Amino acid sequence: MNWDWDKLQEKRERQQKRPTLPDPRQDDRDEYDDDRDERRNRRSPFGGDPRGGLPKLPKWQFPNGLLIGGGLLAVLVIWLLSGIYIVNPGEEGVVLRFGKYDRTVGPGPHYALPAPIEKVYKPQVSRVLRSEVGYRSAGESRTYQKGQVRPIPAEASMLTGDENIINVQFSVQYRIADPVAYLFNIHEPDMLVRSAAEAAMREVIGNSYVDAALTDGKLQIQADTTRLLQNILDRYDTGLQVIAVQLQDVHPPDEVRDAFKDVASAREDKIRIINEAEAYRNELIPRARGEAAAIGNKAEAYRATRIQNAEGEAARFNALSAEHARAPKVMEHRLYYETLEDLLRNAREKVLLDGKSPERILPYLPLSGVTTTPAAGTTEKR
Repeated sequence: MNWDWDKLQEKRERQQKRPTLPDPRQDDRDEYDDDRDERRNRRSPFGGDPRGGLPKLPKWQFPNGLLIGGGLLAVLVIWLLSGIYIVNPGEEGVVLRFGKYDRTVGPGPHYALPAPIEKVYKPQVSRVLRSEVGYRSAGESRTYQKGQVRPIPAEASMLTGDENIINVQFSVQYRIADPVAYLFNIHEPDMLVRSAAEAAMREVIGNSYVDAALTDGKLQIQADTTRLLQNILDRYDTGLQVIAVQLQDVHPPDEVRDAFKDVASAREDKIRIINEAEAYRNELIPRARGEAAAIGNKAEAYRATRIQNAEGEAARFNALSAEHARAPKVMEHRLYYETLEDLLRNAREKVLLDGKSPERILPYLPLSGVTTTPAAGTTEKR
């Protein structure tokens, strides 16, 4: 039952003005007034006077305060439970308290004070990000396929150290090393990495020659660009780590591509001829060195032989001289016979004249073609 507090206040004031003795008729009159007010309230949805004036708002009463307390408690519990969060593998949780960095947590379930007290960011620190300079991949493809990419000439055109223009298309792979610096020190990290990588590559290409950029100097260019790009990102305190810089395509501009091809062909011919000459040199020099060593060894052997023979002959002569001093006649006959033996041993044909045959013929040597038989007693051919 709803009560009109104004009427109740007026009733109390009348009771205070009345005499001490109660009047039964007054109680009946009060009950009548209460019934009349109740009927008015039933006619008016706002509990006011239906005859005019502004309506009076209802004054609600809750019979049980536990309903409100239970509702508030449920809201508080739900608000507190909203602070539970999970950091997935490969992520790190960065917690802010009232907008200021507070702590960093690893993978797993964690709890943070609900908003607006604390806020959690979960960057993927293990994911390898990729930025493209000089071209853009078509669609969702992240692999470089020549002819299926969109070139960006403004980024790709670079000047070499020998004042040649080449188009360089390359990609940069990087990851988040410091999530706090990554979240709060930089804005648009992909654009930052692309601009820094372009600046680093332009500096390295500007210190290199066009031949190195087109042929055998690519690995050195990649290493130098990686090191320089990492230094730039560290100076800006970006929290990023460069994994690799990969040259995708290095070629001259289309206007001078034919001339570069001719130069490259001539360079290849030069290298081929030089390699052939080196091969001939490597084949000829060892052979000549071997022949020279063989000749030297033969000369050394001949020298040693001649020395030893001379020393032997000198010793033999000394020995014969001593024997000749003892028996001159015997030694002379012996030398005579040994000399004849040496001469006859080396002769191919021998002609012997015995008896008085030398007195009848002219001893002319060599007597080739003599065919007389030993039976005639004049000549013998061996």
